[in-house]
Amino acid sequence: MTDPRFERTVIFVCAHSDDGAMGFILNRPQALRFSELIENLDLDSQKRRTGSNKSRKVGVSDCARDFPIQLGGPVDTGRGFVLHSDDYMSQSTMPVNDDLCLTATVDILRAIKDGHGPQRGIMLLGYAGWGAGQLEQEIAANAWLSCPARDDIVFDPDHSTKYNRVLSHMGVTPAMLSTEAGHA
Repeated sequence: MTDPRFERTVIFVCAHSDDGAMGFILNRPQALRFSELIENLDLDSQKRRTGSNKSRKVGVSDCARDFPIQLGGPVDTGRGFVLHSDDYMSQSTMPVNDDLCLTATVDILRAIKDGHGPQRGIMLLGYAGWGAGQLEQEIAANAWLSCPARDDIVFDPDHSTKYNRVLSHMGVTPAMLSTEAGHA
């Protein structure tokens, strides 16, 4: 893919229909830390009922302190999504496959902050989207390779080697890739 927004990206496609597709880039970490996000969203304050109406800071749980935040894609980057294991469910959680779910409400951020969130997950800012037939056309033009998702890739924090490891799992050598597609 020659578009710099998608060059050497690993994308998890979580929705695909005749109307289009939606997915998330899995190897573009952000400098923003989860504790900063909580503070920016004002999820870190809570009323204390000890005769005072003052807010007090509530710490971020140990498991949330290093909760990963990544650029999910170039579309709607101010919107957050959490792709996570199926051990956390809320009314707004949508199963993506047998093992993974997607939640896009602030409730999951509170749960993660308090140590009650999913065992595994990543926060994604924005998403990648394709219109009807667009992804199929790009695949036919040799712009993308596809393979089944693997948890060890989806949640692996080693972003620098993720692209090459996915290719290796597929049996593809990066030097053999070409932007030219042959059609017989």
